[in-house]
Amino acid sequence: MRMSNLHHFTEHHRYCVSREFGLSSVDSRMLSSVYQPMVGAFAISLYRLLFEHIPAEAIGYSDVEQQRRLFMTLGVEPNEKGRKYLVDQASRLEAVGLLQTCRIYAAESDDYMYEYELLPPLSPADFFATQHLTLLLRDKIGKFAVLSLREQFWNREPEEWSRQSIGKENISLPFYDIFQLNTHVIDYELEQALAEVATVRQPGMHEKSEPAIGYSDIILRFPRESVNRMHVEKLRFDHAQMGIINYVAHKYELSPQDLCRLLDEDGVFTPDGEVILDALQYKASQHFRQDMKRQEKREIAAAKVVALRSAASGEDEAIAPPEQSVEMEYYVEVPPQFLSKCDIHQYNMMLRNEPYTRLLQTFFPGAVPGQLMDIFEKIDLNYKLSGEVINVLIHYLMTMVASGGEQRMNRNFVEAIASNMLVKQVNTYEKAVRYIRDQSKVKGKGSGAAPASGTRQRSYAKSGGRSPKPEIPMVADDGSAGTVSEEEFAAMMKKAAEIKASKKKGVSKTP
Repeated sequence: MRMSNLHHFTEHHRYCVSREFGLSSVDSRMLSSVYQPMVGAFAISLYRLLFEHIPAEAIGYSDVEQQRRLFMTLGVEPNEKGRKYLVDQASRLEAVGLLQTCRIYAAESDDYMYEYELLPPLSPADFFATQHLTLLLRDKIGKFAVLSLREQFWNREPEEWSRQSIGKENISLPFYDIFQLNTHVIDYELEQALAEVATVRQPGMHEKSEPAIGYSDIILRFPRESVNRMHVEKLRFDHAQMGIINYVAHKYELSPQDLCRLLDEDGVFTPDGEVILDALQYKASQHFRQDMKRQEKREIAAAKVVALRSAASGEDEAIAPPEQSVEMEYYVEVPPQFLSKCDIHQYNMMLRNEPYTRLLQTFFPGAVPGQLMDIFEKIDLNYKLSGEVINVLIHYLMTMVASGGEQRMNRNFVEAIASNMLVKQVNTYEKAVRYIRDQSKVKGKGSGAAPASGTRQRSYAKSGGRSPKPEIPMVADDGSAGTVSEEEFAAMMKKAAEIKASKKKGVSKTP
């Protein structure tokens, strides 16, 4: 129990007890024989006193009372020494997993309330399988006493029974072999009533598959010397801000450690201590993307190790897939660089069955550029695109570049096509061939009115319904603009003389 100010824990504060279990004879023996040597007799007395706040035949919550009852029943003086002692005994129960204490702030009274949630003692099998609890018990009573105590909780099976248990067969009947339920009629009233009387930790809140990050998870990991420490401490009673933080943590899969690092950065809080959602989301998005890149690199490195080990052990030959044939309707054309090396049948068989690493080597006279190999390695290991689809993608890209297009084979361009294939569920050779044929048709329609060679083609994005800018026709010089006939030359000279004479008359009239 973390208590920085004992004035927040007095006999005047109110409390309640909750539990969802009952104590059996084995549990009572575990408390007296195992837990009591570890935490002391007074702590076990406090545990039993809290347990008796709720009737033994029931579970749920007790009435709200003042902590004066605990002090008086246990014989503890309601002073500073007694408060410290009671806090220490409750902390011992919390440390061994028998108690959880929650402090609730009551805004109407501007004071605290306490909830003591009791937890059941571990079974003998679970306790002695927990290393830190077993070592603590050994430090308290000794090694041989622990072994003797462990033997007292088990009754060994007979020797003749253990010899015959090798051929044990479970002949028990399941539930639905005996009982039949009327599942055609849904009793909504019964379900609603069960939901209303169900015992929950916090009324109105439902359990999630992933528990939310609480204030204690953040404040325990947050550095004390941080500038944002004062803002984080204000989150204790600000459930709206904690909801925003948990939303970002769930969206970007942040752990409490990652969340503390982000909250410690500048620009996350306003001067008043409010969380800036946009700034926190931006930093969380950067962290998420960096983590994805590191995960991709780890997956690639792990796949390389597996491939090297399998190659060293000769597993590739044993698990090599059989050669797949290609139907004539799915044949693709042979690129120009392969016309002298193979025919259309050989090329399509190679495209269907060769690994993409060897296919890339056939397109280059020397070594394959490392950046290009990294691109397709990421598509293979991280995007999980099948090998034959990657080969069709390589053929499509190499054909596009070799045809004289202006598009360069960079990472963004290749990954854009690969992601489009993944979205469209292109996972077979036939689907991949149909995909590149559809793309070629689209490009053919878009380039039907291509400009003449030597001019730069512009593409305008249609946004907001606005039409693209009109193409302004340029004056073409065919070489005949410089020739002038004699009649045209005489008319031009006559016009020039008239202009010159009019200028002289205007000069002479001026005073």
